[in-house]
Order: sequence, then structure tokens, then C-alpha cells
Amino acid sequence: MKILLVCLGNICRSPLAEGILRKKLEQSGIIVEVDSAGTSGWHTGEPPHAGSISVASINGIDISGQRSRQILSSDLKEFDLILAMDSSNYQDIKRLDHENQYSDKIKLILNYVYPNENRAVPDPYYHDNFDEVYELLEMAAQKIVEEIRNNL
Repeated sequence: MKILLVCLGNICRSPLAEGILRKKLEQSGIIVEVDSAGTSGWHTGEPPHAGSISVASINGIDISGQRSRQILSSDLKEFDLILAMDSSNYQDIKRLDHENQYSDKIKLILNYVYPNENRAVPDPYYHDNFDEVYELLEMAAQKIVEEIRNNL
């Protein structure tokens, strides 16, 4: 299984989500490939935001080696599950799906915690709320791991 986490710039939310989910999967002994990307290419090649690196580190996760990349239309075929951080990211990903082949694998990440509410993970780039974002993503990652474990 391959999971892609997607936000706008791939420097705050999605790299943090990648690190959290990867750690939870490893702790559970579940082998899943996890990656992240942004809907924009503004930060391509850059490391995660210092705030994301810091909150991850405080929680025992090293994301400093990650580098931003833009989502590609080929990612829609390659990944089994594509998780967007907010509705804008979700719509941007859906626009890459020209023939509507992959809509069943594109989801909002917080729907794992708050089913069908379509809540957004707030962007800490603008609000400096990295602790809140970490907590939301940690809850979502736990639910994702539970769902994967239940489907093994």
C-alpha cells in the first residue's frame, strides 16, 4: 500500500503528516509506503518549515530530511490513498484526475477523525499553530493506522 499526503506547499502540514503517519505505522509493524507533496511548486526542493521540524522533533520524529515536491498526475495512479489537508487541496488534486478514475482514493484527512464533516487542517504557515496541527494530524494518523490494521 502507498499513501500520499498533500497540502499546498509541502512544507508545513503534509511533511508533518508524513512523519507522524510513518512513525505510527512503524510502531504498529505495518509496512506501508508514505510520501507527501504539495499542490503548488512554490517550495520545490526546500525542507519542511522550521515550525513543522520543531514540533515533530519535540514528539520524537525527524522530518528534516524531507524535501518539498509538487504532486503529479501520475501520483494519482501510483498511490492507493491520497489524503488532502483541506478542501482547496482536495479540489486541486481532483482537477488532476481528468477522467475521474481515482476519485475513490482521494480523501480529506480529518474525515478519519470527524467523518463526513470535511474539516480542514489549518495551515500553520499563516497561523503559527504548529502544536494544534500536530495534534490533529496525530489523531488522524492513529485512525488511519487502525483502519489499515482492521483491513489486513
